[in-house]
Amino acid sequence: MAGNKISKVKVVLFNDIIDDRGNLISLESNKNIPFDIKRVYYLFATKNGAERGFHAHIELKQMAVCVSGSCTIDVESIHGKASHKLDTPAKGLVMEGIVWREIRNFSDDCVLIVIADALYSEDDYIRNHDEFEEALYTNFPHYTDYTQ
Repeated sequence: MAGNKISKVKVVLFNDIIDDRGNLISLESNKNIPFDIKRVYYLFATKNGAERGFHAHIELKQMAVCVSGSCTIDVESIHGKASHKLDTPAKGLVMEGIVWREIRNFSDDCVLIVIADALYSEDDYIRNHDEFEEALYTNFPHYTDYTQ
């Protein structure tokens, strides 16, 4: 994990095309998705009270979009902690690099799509919060433990 990794979280609002037939949002690589798209997966039929995530990535760039229903994504990065409610398909959450994420509060009708810039690689995961904090200290020497 040596080197200068990124740690970035950003909310992106999409322009939707609305007419008497309904709404349409187009997602395009390197336009409103700020990277090349290599992988897409989605979470649905999530059990009541289930929580997902509880990991960070080293280099992966992802955007999460709740295309139906809602959920909450809590993130922790070099910039601190934040909670983001995704409750419209017109909003996405970009997570790049070393960002811890926990996903909860799934509505019954939630469909969460995650768009990524790389194929699945277990080597890119940090699945232990202590190792996540160590990665932040290593890559960002001025990191402050935001849990205090």
